[in-house]
Amino acid sequence: MENAYFIAAILGVFVILLLIQLIKVSLKNKQYRKKYAPIIDIEEEAEKERIEKEKIEREIKELQESYKEKKIIYDRLLRQIALYEEEIELAEYGFYKPHFDFDASERYKDAITSCREKQKAMVKNKKAVYCTQQWTVDGSKSKGTTMTNRNIRLTSRAFNNECDALIANVSWNNILRYEERIIKAKETIDKMNESNKIYIDKQYLNLKIDELRLNHEYKEKKQKEKEEQAELRRQMREEAKLQQEIEEAEKEEQKYIKLLEKAKVEAEKAAGDKLEQLKAKMAMLEEELIAAHEKNERAKSMAQQTKAGHVYIISNIGSFGEHVYKIGMTRRLDPMDRVKELGDASVPFTFDVHAMIYADDAPGLEGILHSNFDQNRLNLVNNRKEFFAVNLEDIEKEVLKKIPDAEFVLTAEAREYRESEMIRKEKNDALEKEETLIPNSI
Repeated sequence: MENAYFIAAILGVFVILLLIQLIKVSLKNKQYRKKYAPIIDIEEEAEKERIEKEKIEREIKELQESYKEKKIIYDRLLRQIALYEEEIELAEYGFYKPHFDFDASERYKDAITSCREKQKAMVKNKKAVYCTQQWTVDGSKSKGTTMTNRNIRLTSRAFNNECDALIANVSWNNILRYEERIIKAKETIDKMNESNKIYIDKQYLNLKIDELRLNHEYKEKKQKEKEEQAELRRQMREEAKLQQEIEEAEKEEQKYIKLLEKAKVEAEKAAGDKLEQLKAKMAMLEEELIAAHEKNERAKSMAQQTKAGHVYIISNIGSFGEHVYKIGMTRRLDPMDRVKELGDASVPFTFDVHAMIYADDAPGLEGILHSNFDQNRLNLVNNRKEFFAVNLEDIEKEVLKKIPDAEFVLTAEAREYRESEMIRKEKNDALEKEETLIPNSI
């Protein structure tokens, strides 16, 4: 019994000592936690951030995968919508490359007629649209054939109407899109007729696409011929103008010859002050006759030398902006007539002349300049539009290689444009001042 009490006492003491030790440890732990609380908080926060970061990364990855899948669907749907969108960017489809190479628009018309005849022959021979199965209606093959023929006619009408509308409205900025629409129309109609086993023949489809292309290229060829005819008429006007100038120069020379002869006859009969006046008049008439003769000879020379003429360098800042120059050629005796003609009602401001260069081979000089600055053309499609985005100093440098004494005016006066800008600025300043004095709202 005593042993039991003794053991109990020892255990009690041990428990008390253990409790005291636990209290000390607890107190020590509190001290440590208090002392290192910021570090512990940072570690806990870092662990939370790591878990949150992993969660966000998983969500981002899921979103990226979902976006990728939906982008594929979006692009496909956008492509289908684009077939029917009239104002789609041309860059989406690139440029049309001609499939035919006829030298005249009339040959395109013949080809279009031939293409349509081939289509009619396929329709007549029941090869344009066909059925791959023999149907029966109420056990009757004849009724089945009647139903099939009716469905074939409906299919042909639907496809032809779609194609005819596209062919009638084809132009340079929709030709590639319309080709795809014709193909899409066939695919859609074939899919709708799948249960009937009725299909549009591939050869018939190709003939429709050929007709579309032929009509487009026919329009393009007609426009090109129209521009070529306009250029030819311009050249004829140049030649006619030159011939008119020759006739006028001859008349002017003859006029001064007659006036001089008349003055000489009068001088033979005159004396004193009258004679002196006639001599002065004769001297003036002789100078004018020399000038008229030189003008006449120059006109005749230009007419005989089919390549003689003037190459002009002109700009129009108000119409085309800075550093844009037209490099052209004229064979008119007065080349400024051509410049004035270019600055008519078709542009808001007159042209500034930077150089007017006479050359025995004006087309050759013009061709060299056009070739050297070909990469600077504003219009990369129509070379008859002779506007170039280039520094005037570069043009001058090339001209001086061929015509060392050519004179250039490097500064564009652009008087009407600059005066218009000043007037516009004054009006805007006045309006701003008025708005400042009387506000629209308070």
